[in-house]
Amino acid sequence: MLLRVIVSESEIRRLSIEDIPSSVEKLYQVLRTNLALRGGFILQFEDPDFNNQLCNLTDIKDLPVDRATLKVLFTADDSTDSTLDTGSLSSPSSADFVKWPDSFPIPKFSHDVELQLKEANCRYAKDGSVMVISKTLKTNILDTLADCMSKITAYPDRQHYENVAKTLVERHPCLRDPGSEKGWYSWFHSLKFKMGNYRHKLSSAGCPEVVINKRKSGSSKGETVKKSKKGEVNYCPDPPEGQSPENMEVKRKIMEAEMQKKDPNHQLIEDLMVSTFSQRRKDIVGDQPHITELMSRWPALFHERQIRAEFTRIVTTDLLKSFVDGLDGLVLRLLEVYKAATKSGKKQPLKDILDCLAKDDTNERRRAAALLGLPRYISGEDPSTVIRMCDAHADILDDAMKGMQVGLLIACEGSEQGAIPHEVFDVAVVVEETIVLHNIKDVTVGFAMIMGVIYCINLKYPNDMKYSLEFLQRVVMKISPDQASARVHGLRNKLLRYKL
Repeated sequence: MLLRVIVSESEIRRLSIEDIPSSVEKLYQVLRTNLALRGGFILQFEDPDFNNQLCNLTDIKDLPVDRATLKVLFTADDSTDSTLDTGSLSSPSSADFVKWPDSFPIPKFSHDVELQLKEANCRYAKDGSVMVISKTLKTNILDTLADCMSKITAYPDRQHYENVAKTLVERHPCLRDPGSEKGWYSWFHSLKFKMGNYRHKLSSAGCPEVVINKRKSGSSKGETVKKSKKGEVNYCPDPPEGQSPENMEVKRKIMEAEMQKKDPNHQLIEDLMVSTFSQRRKDIVGDQPHITELMSRWPALFHERQIRAEFTRIVTTDLLKSFVDGLDGLVLRLLEVYKAATKSGKKQPLKDILDCLAKDDTNERRRAAALLGLPRYISGEDPSTVIRMCDAHADILDDAMKGMQVGLLIACEGSEQGAIPHEVFDVAVVVEETIVLHNIKDVTVGFAMIMGVIYCINLKYPNDMKYSLEFLQRVVMKISPDQASARVHGLRNKLLRYKL
């Protein structure tokens, strides 16, 4: 299929792809990979049924079969249609950031390489003979693949390397390893080394994510920054096309002024949050400011809706839906595992939680019991520095927040509470002894929001609950589940084997 892609008035690209993608989302991935498109965008196509007038592409079946003209509209640009809800969790601007494709689209190599591969593939089809690969040819292939991979992420995971190596050999069987059962293992290792070298080039060229992951000098504030570890898709993305740091700083100041109004324009704020995303991540990941400075500079971020939207931009996953749906599928198993653990009489805190649940067994309290019992079960963690309860009518909260670097403050009725609060008035997320988010309706949403805050402002999991929060990430929310620690992996297997 032949595509004419209008990226901007001065950039109109010709792109040839073998097959029509099966969905609009997969077409987005193909364009991101082959044209190095960054940030959020929507697609329009010239509709032959309407005299080739532009229409939004919402169904891949609407696209002409053999050749089509597409226009890219970046949703972070000021020229975006004002009727587009760019803050919406389902819009391309927030939910369709760069994501690794299910099947990596192998790019076209230079003309001479393509000719050599075509001839070698014919010989392979005829007698099964594999190609003798010269150093120059291999370098050309690896350079091209590394360039395409880096447009998706500069730090691919193991499964990404395997995906590319496997797809390369399927596309060009003449490149198979003669002594390998899988046929692509040497390409897997070569790609890993090549990407390491390619990151040096990206760093020299000023790629934000790679530059920001270099070791900082002793004069720099904050600890050494390392690459993302929690399954972030957009850890420190490039600025949108046509946007400069100065331009985004102007937008940030407009948003800051808007937030000071009694009745701010929420649609304007959402649009500005989308368009300043890359600058915000650079501030947070690169400068590592104190929380008070961050709240002063980006006040719009610290609201439940914006935490959810920012989380979606970072991970491409809906925060609350993935958390609640994942938890509901595990609650009964977790509670049964807790009951079995209390039979020995060694886990009194777990027994107290289950006793409270026995007196008032609602769906909301079952969720709370599963979450509050998790640190007590998974490794005997003491959650008191992370999860605290206080009297909702207390005038001073400083004592309750004292020593809390990252945590939840649950405001309940009365000064004495059981293991599960009877009536929750408010749940607040605390960072560096400062409330950053409050007016949360229940304990379950509170746990989801602390996960959102940790991702949005690039925090480490607190040591006293690191396994519990990792479990929420990898098992409940299914973010990078294959990289679970041995402790989390063990509990996941136990839950899967447990019969209700």
